[in-house]
Parts: sequence; structure tokens; C-alpha cells
Amino acid sequence: MRHGKKFNHLKRKKGHRDATLRALSVSLIMHKRITTTLAKAKALRLFVEPVMTKSKSNTTHSRRLVFSSLMHKEAVKELFNEVAGKIADRPGGYTRVIKTGFRKTDSAEMAIIELVDYNTDYASGSSATKSSGKRSRRGSKKAVATPPVSSNEEE
Repeated sequence: MRHGKKFNHLKRKKGHRDATLRALSVSLIMHKRITTTLAKAKALRLFVEPVMTKSKSNTTHSRRLVFSSLMHKEAVKELFNEVAGKIADRPGGYTRVIKTGFRKTDSAEMAIIELVDYNTDYASGSSATKSSGKRSRRGSKKAVATPPVSSNEEE
């Protein structure tokens, strides 16, 4: 029975679930953005955000705690050297989950999970993503073509 258990088990036993979350978190730290299923992305967010909070203080103790969670030397170096500098002033919420639709083969709901400070599209606040208002199904009215102005001003 799963009374009182609030986290997603991902249909795996504990050892396999821990290994999956470690591998996903290492990939997220190294590549800054990964595509996975929505359930794994939400579980990964709960796993990796406390690790990123520990990386804000660059002490031997925090490095050892992060290494015990990730078990990957290169990911720990990347996290403490590059990522920790970008997330230093952020109080939390280091990751963003974006739903991308359904996978063709098994119709699993897919998502992109990314580090917030590494996405330049959201940081710039581009106006290209904003819609200008309502649109009708007919589309917009076509502009009336004006004849080109000829240059007959020679005489």
C-alpha cells in the first residue's frame, strides 16, 4: 500500500528510481535542457532543486553532499563552477517544465525540463511570442495593392 507517500514511484523500485533520477539530473546539469516524459520531469524537479540549493555554498561539505546525490565528478564540477554562479541570487525555482505534447509511439506526455537561467528566449522577453489579439478564422483582410508610382516627371 502507498498510504501517505507523496512522490511518484515512476513504476520502479527504489534503486532503479534513484539511478534514473541521478542519470536525468546529471544530463540536466551537463546539457542545461533535456526532453523526457512529464512524470519524470516533475520527479526530477523535486530531486535536483535541493541539490542545486546545496551548490550555492562552495564548501567541502556541500560538495560531498552533492556528490553523494549525483555520483558524477564532472557534473559536480559543472554545477559548482558554472551553474552555481548563475543561480546565486535566485531564491529557488531553478528549473522550468514545458509540456511538448504526446509521444507518437506510446502516447506518453512529453516535456522539456531546463535550467531557468540558461534559456535566453524567456530572459529577453521577446515580443514575437505575444499575440496581437483576437484572430478570426477567415484570416486578415488582404491589403489593396496600390499601383506603382511611375517616374514620368522628366518634362
